[in-house]
Amino acid sequence: MALWRIRATVDDRPGYLSVLTASLALRSVNILAVQVHTTEAGAVDDFLVDAPDALTEADLHAAVARGRGRDAFVTRAEAQGLADQPTRALALAGRVAHDPDGLGEALISLLDATEVRWRPEPPAGRPGFDDTHMRLADPLGGSYEVLRHRPAFTPAEFARARALVALAGTIQRRHDEQVNLLLPAGGELVVRPAAADDLDAVRGLHDLPDARLRRLLAPTGGVCLVAEDAGEHVVATASVTVEGDVGELSVFVDAGWRRRGLGSFLVRRLVKWAARHDLAVLVAHVPSGDVAMLRTLGGSATPVGDGTVDVTLAVPTESLSGDGAVLNAGG
Repeated sequence: MALWRIRATVDDRPGYLSVLTASLALRSVNILAVQVHTTEAGAVDDFLVDAPDALTEADLHAAVARGRGRDAFVTRAEAQGLADQPTRALALAGRVAHDPDGLGEALISLLDATEVRWRPEPPAGRPGFDDTHMRLADPLGGSYEVLRHRPAFTPAEFARARALVALAGTIQRRHDEQVNLLLPAGGELVVRPAAADDLDAVRGLHDLPDARLRRLLAPTGGVCLVAEDAGEHVVATASVTVEGDVGELSVFVDAGWRRRGLGSFLVRRLVKWAARHDLAVLVAHVPSGDVAMLRTLGGSATPVGDGTVDVTLAVPTESLSGDGAVLNAGG
């Protein structure tokens, strides 16, 4: 037996669904799960079925046609398709709650989409969908475009996607305020945006005049994060100062907290911040002897003299008609 997914439109009239299921039963097709999507064209029935190995895609198309189904879509299914749609949606919501930056991957999984594109501007026209494109407003600014060749999107799928985007926006706003971080190498920290009253706490980390420390905590056009241990001692700072579409990245981790993954977490978080704020690159000025930080940053390193290396990090967005970030299915 083999798992297949079948989607077809039937007239929304009494008995028409039973005609379709009877036609499938005549070919020994066992229906494991069914969803019904109401559309203007009729009821779209989405089946997960178990069919004899001898049946082909063409055989299943023929069975649907004999059952008065139209616009049929038939494809092989994987075992994870056995999870019912509410369970699948809740699992994806939990994934987004844990990592709201993973919304693109979650939308691909939820909708079996080909790709998801994020754009910095709101949706052209009102949010909505047609057969192959879905347009969703990002509550944090910008918009998502979801693409799928087949089957056609339905109102129910649009409602699910919009709810997932809204959840991600709510969680992201909270994440921007504070994150409880459990490091892989051990230790639990709180990472949050810096405040003016952190000045005393960061003096122990940086041998800098107070005027420079204040600029560090409130960088021009950018953001500064601090990491606190259980005793509310600041053990790391990470900031981005913005000029045009370039951000200057600065990360400092107390010696006792290095090589635990904290620096890598802070860099990833600021790279994501830069992507949301449409920056092209981040540049960090690192002492050439700081091998650990150079390894953490990766990127393209260029010696600039005076024992300093400039490390350039590309912000991970890909141009689509000049301004779109692309996430491909399976990528």
